[in-house]
Amino acid sequence: MSENKMLPVDLPKAYRLLNHGPTVLVSAQHEQDTDVMAAAWACALELTPAKVTIVLDKSTKTRQLVEQSGYFALQVPCYAQIDMVHQLGTISKFDNPNKLEDCHTQIFYQAGFDVPLVKDSLAWLICKVIPEPYIQQTHDLFIGSVIAAWADPRVFKDGHWHFQNVEKELKSLHYIAGGTFYLIGDEVKASI
Repeated sequence: MSENKMLPVDLPKAYRLLNHGPTVLVSAQHEQDTDVMAAAWACALELTPAKVTIVLDKSTKTRQLVEQSGYFALQVPCYAQIDMVHQLGTISKFDNPNKLEDCHTQIFYQAGFDVPLVKDSLAWLICKVIPEPYIQQTHDLFIGSVIAAWADPRVFKDGHWHFQNVEKELKSLHYIAGGTFYLIGDEVKASI
């Protein structure tokens, strides 16, 4: 994939970008310091206004940047990015200042936002932190108000995911443990 194909997603439908339980990439920036990490514990919280939750361990550089800036982005990566996603989830920028370069992570910015986004993802949500100091410190849980969202129209259109007829490289990742992921499965529909 050479360039990002992004179409805006109506914020009341932004929860659908996370509703299928994908592994996400969390990105943040404070001043010139940028980081991206993989996370499995992201969830839609509210439809209108659109809100999400994400668990960010105290030991991560990304969390430090989120706390400093008050913003983060969630990205839904795809199978074509599996090695990068795994590395971003196992390498700390505290240990490796060249983490993003070493993991071959390309970032870009949408006009009007100072939050880094990961190139070639399937969906992007920019979030403003809703400060909840007790739950952040006690449970490592951050709540974000979704202020902008986009998705790749090859897999998300008309407010819904369409994975059934796309190549494997464009399917979302679902982390289990120990470097093992599953890909999104076949679409099935209820008969009633």
